[in-house]
Amino acid sequence: MNGYTFFFQEFLKHPLQIGSVVPSSHFLEQRVVETADVKSARFVVELGPGVGGITKAILKAAGQDFTLLSIDINPNFYGFIKKIKDERLIAHLGNAIDLKEIIAGYELKEPDAVISGIPFSTIGDDCGTKILHSVFDVLKPGGRFVAYQLSSRVISLCKPVMGEGEVVMELLNIPPMKVCCWRKGNGNGNRR
Repeated sequence: MNGYTFFFQEFLKHPLQIGSVVPSSHFLEQRVVETADVKSARFVVELGPGVGGITKAILKAAGQDFTLLSIDINPNFYGFIKKIKDERLIAHLGNAIDLKEIIAGYELKEPDAVISGIPFSTIGDDCGTKILHSVFDVLKPGGRFVAYQLSSRVISLCKPVMGEGEVVMELLNIPPMKVCCWRKGNGNGNRR
């Protein structure tokens, strides 16, 4: 079964876990990879990888001395990601709220970037805020949080946690997506 068919079937089964009916376009993949500055990163976390389009784009852009920890709550998407053959990839079935514990379990350090395809518009405020706090807590100083989203909800949820972010639209995607980026430090993310 190809990725598009599988992705659509998973959308029909779990519409609140998946933010679109089709996987990301090549243009969105490239915009996300560039926004996260994957080329200069040594460790990136990906939340909600789906069928792995952005996962593969991250691995293609990254150097050899690199680790990608890809976390999905959906066991079927996790199984899809686990089939990607690349020694730099760690596929993990779990919840993004437990990000700190997951990273510690693999004895990894602070990530340079966290990339999220989690549809914040379909999860509750409490869950979304907990995920964002988890992301902020694990990012290294100057690290980037990049979320690609259909709605603007992540922007309002993220503001009290990470401050103001930058938003660009990727129109060459179905549907067009917002690519949002926050950096830890630089005057933002001064919570608690």
